[in-house]
Amino acid sequence: MTVLFDPADAYPAVADVRARLAAQDWAGVRRVVDGLPPAGRTLVLRHGSAVDGAERTLREAFDRDPADGAAAAMLGYRLIDIGWKIRSAARADHVSSQQFEQFHDWLRRAEAVLIDGAARTPRDPAIWAARLVSARGLEVGLAETRRRYDKVKSIDPHNLTAQFQMLQQLCPKWSGSWELLHPWTREEMLAAPPGAVQGVLVAEAHIEHWLDLPGGTRTAYLNGVPVRRELREAAERSVLHPDFGREHGWVEAASTFAFVFSLLGDRRSAAPCFEMLGDLATEYPWTYLGDDTAEQVSNHRRRALAGAAR
Repeated sequence: MTVLFDPADAYPAVADVRARLAAQDWAGVRRVVDGLPPAGRTLVLRHGSAVDGAERTLREAFDRDPADGAAAAMLGYRLIDIGWKIRSAARADHVSSQQFEQFHDWLRRAEAVLIDGAARTPRDPAIWAARLVSARGLEVGLAETRRRYDKVKSIDPHNLTAQFQMLQQLCPKWSGSWELLHPWTREEMLAAPPGAVQGVLVAEAHIEHWLDLPGGTRTAYLNGVPVRRELREAAERSVLHPDFGREHGWVEAASTFAFVFSLLGDRRSAAPCFEMLGDLATEYPWTYLGDDTAEQVSNHRRRALAGAAR
């Protein structure tokens, strides 16, 4: 069974923005994104920028109108993505000094654009969300990253794209700690309305914690009563809630809960997540299970749906 990982398959606005960007139709890009709610606009600007060579069109749009927040955010994301591709997703001790040098150079270019954009359009949450990514890559520290996140939150309190970035910053691998991360994710979940996507933050924090543990202790961690209770509460407040809809971020939430319930062997809970996803999924966190991500998703989906049918 095919598994569709591209956000453009999940969110038509992402596909539309990428097509218009590839055609150098900046006015068309603006027509798509200007009608979106702040959190949806941020997600679409973030994923819509993933077009090879688009930095030229984005630079022209930004130079033409430096107060164009969409151009600033997308150009910032594009430059960050170029740098992160050079760095790779490996842990720091597996990244060469030359890779780090080029990585930081691209992130500094992104920062210059985003600082200028934020100065001219300070109430644009997409710009501040992008600055969370550059903050993490440039290792500016937790205090500065929190300052940037607080900017997003003051404008758009439930911006999932920004929340995902803050979550990563609060992980020990990026200078945070589990003692900071877990209470923060639950606080953000409870601040959002029941049925909102923010329950995924609790699940993602536990997945990151699980991954960081020695192999022999991972299963015990997830199966611990407190963790299972927190995951159940988060699912029932988000993906398993009757008000859970199809706003931007729903695929990320459903895919993450499908993953964590599959790890737990809880096929009854994983099944409705897979059912709502259909062919859709997100590569993260499924990449944590091995190289053939699509096969992992397909196998766990088949088991969950078969188990639920019994």
